[in-house]
Amino acid sequence: MNEDIYNYLEKFEEQTKQRFSELYKLIYESISCSIDEKLWAKLPSFYVNNNFVRLIPFKDHVNIESKAVVFHKDELSGYKITPKGMLQIFHNQQIPCKLLKTIFKESFE
Repeated sequence: MNEDIYNYLEKFEEQTKQRFSELYKLIYESISCSIDEKLWAKLPSFYVNNNFVRLIPFKDHVNIESKAVVFHKDELSGYKITPKGMLQIFHNQQIPCKLLKTIFKESFE
């Protein structure tokens, strides 16, 4: 994890850091090419060429901004999708690992 993102996460509680780390790992498991990590508008962002995924941590959930989320909204019926198309995964919800790997892969292509 790059230093800027690591430092950004320091202000969050342990549960949020842990959830972020699980999602971070899934991003890297979803694609084999190089991923550029940076803070974009102070938000942890992951780029492959011009395509990106953002993980936006909050106290009780993590938002995932990823263009492929909307293509899988029927499979995500137990999760909230914001009006802007971001997937919200609350800390008391299971992470849909297999589906997120697919979403991340499609978003980077």
